[in-house]
Formats: sequence, structure tokens, C-alpha cells
Amino acid sequence: MQIHELSPMPGSTHVDKRKGRGHATGNGKTAGRGHKGQKARSGGGVRVGFEGGQMPLARRIPKRGFNNIFAKPLEAVNVSVLEQFADGDVVDAQALLTKGILSKCRYGVKFLGEGELTRKLTVKAAAFSATAKEKIEAAGGKAEVV
Repeated sequence: MQIHELSPMPGSTHVDKRKGRGHATGNGKTAGRGHKGQKARSGGGVRVGFEGGQMPLARRIPKRGFNNIFAKPLEAVNVSVLEQFADGDVVDAQALLTKGILSKCRYGVKFLGEGELTRKLTVKAAAFSATAKEKIEAAGGKAEVV
């Protein structure tokens, strides 16, 4: 195969519509903009979210509480998943990812206290709930905040 023999897959490309090139093209005269009005003018149109002067949805809906845009959300994992590890293992975010317990972990893991734990593990995480820490230590393991 030579470089001049390469071509795109059939149907992957198409020819763009050429506006304002005569009525035979089907897009002549008004070029698909209709007759007159704000949207027919050059530079015309309204900004995103504008509702013709009606009170916009973003201002009609009540706002409550505080939303921290800089928050780094942690992945929540229950203590019960730790049963998959062997005694004496060190469990951290990487270990959870390799076992397939987590599919992604951008900012860290928080362990929650749902379920039972019988294995003695060293668990390293960004945060622990009080019950999770209690259960890990009751099983003879260690809960380390990283």
C-alpha cells in the first residue's frame, strides 16, 4: 500500500453545506436563516440562558446551602470489602484499584463502617469514619491516615 492509495472510510467524511451560493444549492438567498428577525442578522442572536426577558431558570430556582467548587471528593469504600485481602496485607488506594474494588481514585479513599472485618490488615486511606476505624482496630489491624 502506498501513501497515495489511502482514503477515508466510506461515510466518515461529508462535504459541508455552502450557504448563500444560489437557490440551486437549496441554501441560497437567506442561507437557511429565514426572513428578518434577530437571528437573521449578522452578529444577531441571544446569549446562552436568555429567555426573552422572562426571569431565567437559573434565577427562578431557589439556592440553598454552600457548594464548595474546590472540594476534592473522596471515594467511599466499606470495611466489608477488606475481607478480600489476606491477613497482614497493606491496603491502600493502589491495592483497591488492582483488586478491581475501585475503578478510579482521583483524590483518595474514605473507609466507612458497613460490614464486618475479621482480617488483621494495615489500612492506609485519606479518611476513616469512627466505626470503620473501630472495626479495623478491633480485628487487630491498623488504620493510618495518609
